[in-house]
Amino acid sequence: MKLRIGVIGQGRDWQSRYLPALRSMRDRFHIVGFYNSVHALAENSAREFDTVPFASFRELLGADGLDGVLVLEEGWYGLVPLLVAAHEGKAVFCGAEIDLTTTEASELQKRIQGSGVAFMTEFSRRFAPATIRLKELIATRIGQPRLLFCHRRLACESKQVRNNRSLESRTQRELVELIDWCNYIVGTPPTWVQAIGHQGRADSSAKDYQIVSVGFGDPENDPNSVLAQISCGAYIPEIWREAIAYRPPAAIQVCCENGLAFVDLPSTLVWFDDAGRHQESLDTELPVGQQMFSLFHRAVTSLVRNVSDLEQTCAAMRILDHARSSTEMHGRVAIER
Repeated sequence: MKLRIGVIGQGRDWQSRYLPALRSMRDRFHIVGFYNSVHALAENSAREFDTVPFASFRELLGADGLDGVLVLEEGWYGLVPLLVAAHEGKAVFCGAEIDLTTTEASELQKRIQGSGVAFMTEFSRRFAPATIRLKELIATRIGQPRLLFCHRRLACESKQVRNNRSLESRTQRELVELIDWCNYIVGTPPTWVQAIGHQGRADSSAKDYQIVSVGFGDPENDPNSVLAQISCGAYIPEIWREAIAYRPPAAIQVCCENGLAFVDLPSTLVWFDDAGRHQESLDTELPVGQQMFSLFHRAVTSLVRNVSDLEQTCAAMRILDHARSSTEMHGRVAIER
């Protein structure tokens, strides 16, 4: 079945991820039109796909025969296109980095559930070839995870140093995705969280480095408990480009019952077991963009309603809220299910 979709925004990953995926999946998607707050960008993309630009996202969402929409960029409109799409009964793929509070995310979840449409959040780390292979190894070779070390080092742009909210929001979005990634790898809900943050510059209220420890089970009484240590920092000025690229840590390190794995996104995996070192390069696997759009197509055409991605987004955001409470309390906080 060929879906009729609209595209709102192109985003920073348009050229590297979304455009190649849509080019290769013309047999599954027919693009009805594009909307971008910069109209010239919508016109350029529309020409390539022999379609039309729209003057507003509301006009695009109201187009005849539209099955769904790809929201690929945050703009002045925030989460309004998602709410309008739910009202219009259109499926949503959300690839935009939209700043949501936990309350807003919960309200969006209710709207989506009430509309009955499919909703998919872009958790690209889940769909990376290296992550998919890691899950296979956990099931077949290296056993269940015991410890996860997940680190993300961001460049701190000069304008973000001056803009506390921008810096804080960017870090929080990254932490939500990293928390979800660890939850996905472990495969069970966490039970507690403990966090600490480092204050940035003296004239800034934003934290430039945060550590979040997420626990799965009681570490003192459960021999099968799992601990994920997640950190994210934006403490290196963008002008220090050489320092940013120097000895980057693995995206995630996973210590399992029978082995150890290091993942570098999107497609490199090095793992160790009793037989020694194994290195896998998965460049020939289906790219992340195609993986995600294939699942979105399946979610829309399936008779089974899919809103689980939004539920997982809300779950990760609630964990981050608990982490903020932990920072304020200077102690461990239980996560209620």
